[in-house]
Amino acid sequence: MLNKLKIIFFSLFLISIYSLLITRPVFADELEDIEKKLIDLKRALQMSIAATSPLEKNLSTLQKNLSEIQVKITAIEKDVVVKEREVAEGEKLLILATDLLGQKVRKIYVSSSQFNTTKLLLLLGKNLALSLREYSYQKKAIENDRDTIVKVVLYIKDLENKKKALENEKVRLAFVKKETDDQARFLAKEIAGAKKYQTTLASSIAQLSARQQQLLAQKLESLHLPTSLGAGPLYCTDDRKLDPGFSPAFAAFTYGIPHRVGLNQYGAYGRSKAGQNYKDILNAYYQGINFETRDPNMKIKVVGFGEKNLDDYLLGVYEMPNDWPLEALKAQAVAARSYALSYTNNGQSEICTTQACQVYKGGNKGGNWEKAVNDTKGEVMVFQGQVVKAWYASTFGGYTFTSGDVWGSDRGFTRRMRDTTGTVDGFSDLAEKSYDRESPCFYAAQGFRTEYAKSSWLKSEEVADIVNVLLLAKSDSGTQSHLAQVDKPNPDGVDTWDANRVKNELRNRGINPFNSISDVNIDWDKSQGTVNSINISGSAGSSSFNGTEFKNFFNLRAPANIQIVGPLYNIERK
Repeated sequence: MLNKLKIIFFSLFLISIYSLLITRPVFADELEDIEKKLIDLKRALQMSIAATSPLEKNLSTLQKNLSEIQVKITAIEKDVVVKEREVAEGEKLLILATDLLGQKVRKIYVSSSQFNTTKLLLLLGKNLALSLREYSYQKKAIENDRDTIVKVVLYIKDLENKKKALENEKVRLAFVKKETDDQARFLAKEIAGAKKYQTTLASSIAQLSARQQQLLAQKLESLHLPTSLGAGPLYCTDDRKLDPGFSPAFAAFTYGIPHRVGLNQYGAYGRSKAGQNYKDILNAYYQGINFETRDPNMKIKVVGFGEKNLDDYLLGVYEMPNDWPLEALKAQAVAARSYALSYTNNGQSEICTTQACQVYKGGNKGGNWEKAVNDTKGEVMVFQGQVVKAWYASTFGGYTFTSGDVWGSDRGFTRRMRDTTGTVDGFSDLAEKSYDRESPCFYAAQGFRTEYAKSSWLKSEEVADIVNVLLLAKSDSGTQSHLAQVDKPNPDGVDTWDANRVKNELRNRGINPFNSISDVNIDWDKSQGTVNSINISGSAGSSSFNGTEFKNFFNLRAPANIQIVGPLYNIERK
């Protein structure tokens, strides 16, 4: 068993080292290179954890066995001492019984000598019957004493045998204990090494994931998705109403649009309509906060506008429609004021005027927005003594995330939660219960082609191609540079393999490719709002993929600018 475990660990070590150190070509597109490395790292980490788990169980069993063996050895040692004492006492008893028997034998010898022929004639004058009876008694006593001595001898012999057996068992147990100790030390060392290796992998994955998020954000720019409502009304087309002209058709619908951290603007709209006041709303989206007042006339620097009084600046922020409920506007006012103070470090630096910060147009927006600013005069949110950097965005799709989830740097006031009126059992529940369900971008397909009704619908064979690309990349990471979308120049400067070439490459590796897709099923975490896995059915049977893995390769291969833009998505069929 130990040798087998050594082989498992050695194999895993070689696999992980190979996946980390194998020479790869330098790709022009850093994202694809990082995604490939990340997949390799995660696979190595999963394999290492899978192999470590049984070792930890074996170590636990060995440690338990060691404890049991030690208890047995201690008990045997005590038993040996008892047996040694009993043998010593038995030997003393044997000496005493032997002495007594000797005395009786001499006595009966004397008595028996009285019965020779000469003395027998002399004794005839005595009571012959009495003499014979005394002689018989003496002889019987000697026989009894002899039997006792035999029993004592056998008892002592039995004790000596038991003592010897105990000593042999003690020696055997000591040997087993040593072997178990050696195995336990080996396993502990291997587990410690594996844990250290896993920590290193996890650290590498975390670092790559942060960089990956940065590069994915750059790719999302081609969609020109607004971060917040400051960019104007949201334009998300409901592709379910569009007919691409072919069937079956598949499209990826994402819940919400980036970035899903902090105040959900459409969520504030829904919560205010449900009767929540602005503090209820802000406490829902930021945790551990207190409300404090800052000087509304303190100066902050605004790019292109010079210095402005804090609340005068706030009057020119255009981040929420003026006709929205007042409590939603007040929540936005406090969030915007807090963001401005935190971003400028209490006025020491400048704040930009675009949605990269928050949209500022100058002047006074007036209306209910002016009332919201005045009703919350100087009010900010504070977390652990510091004004919070109160991020916000238009639409979260029913779930909020921490800053660490999205950007890799966690702030304690951000929270991960389901932003609904109750529990959620499925996608239909989410559509009915999410506070931001009235946003046109709550559930939308992102990207389109000029043909097919300018929709994001994909043909069955196009989805099959995306699946085949993922299968090929998982089978051979060295093919990655050839798997970009076919309708754009290859970012790596090499030839892009079309659908037929990808199929042939799969066949060459003994993998049956998909020609068409018939069904797609999503398994998702209803408490966290993320896709766990996606199961594809089609001409080659069924294949399952990790939700993030599928999303990344979908975005790599899908035509035009069609993309999945969040952690929770669904694949619809029409």
